[in-house]
Amino acid sequence: MIALDLVYYIRLGRYEESRMISRRMFILSGAVGAIAATKTFAQTPSPNDPTAILTAIYSRAARGKGDGGGAFVIESKAAKAKYLSKSLVELWAKADAHTPKGDVGPVDFDPVTNSQEPDVKSFELRVEKPEAQKATLAVTITGHRTRGKPSDQVVHYDFVHEAGQWKIDNIKGSSDGEPWSIRAMPITRSTTASSRFSIPRCRPNSGVKASAQG
Repeated sequence: MIALDLVYYIRLGRYEESRMISRRMFILSGAVGAIAATKTFAQTPSPNDPTAILTAIYSRAARGKGDGGGAFVIESKAAKAKYLSKSLVELWAKADAHTPKGDVGPVDFDPVTNSQEPDVKSFELRVEKPEAQKATLAVTITGHRTRGKPSDQVVHYDFVHEAGQWKIDNIKGSSDGEPWSIRAMPITRSTTASSRFSIPRCRPNSGVKASAQG
């Protein structure tokens, strides 16, 4: 009966005040959404879907003491080509081209763990927007240390499907509640040391905060 009622509401697209949607129906609705997301990714001819890619990335970051981080995603040209979309790789290359030799690029932290001192005890994935050629997922990180803002624990990923594979097209998060976006950093930030975007080291029972050094 619950399943039938759920289908009824979905088809009509309206809410009837005479009916009460129970908590069980909301749970079932979430399950239906998860199944729909799985089908969307499965129907695309790709060796890995966004969920599988992020699961592998964060499983690696959580190994051992959970302090290994996710810098391996962006540590080299080969790594960027493996994980990132073509347009994001090109954007990053333009920023790196203007970076003085021996200096770091415009992103002076690990975006995967949203920190300079990685701390991943466990993680949870959530599909926010599944589509045939693009998707948005959120990863909630639980560490051994406490962050200042709950939103700082969540990292959002935009994926695009190109050349038969899913690639990360953007990484977004917040630092002390202030939003940041990888795509915006190379464009809006100078690559000089005095204005590079940075997230200070994360300390126990304190949040991380974005700042412009200098």
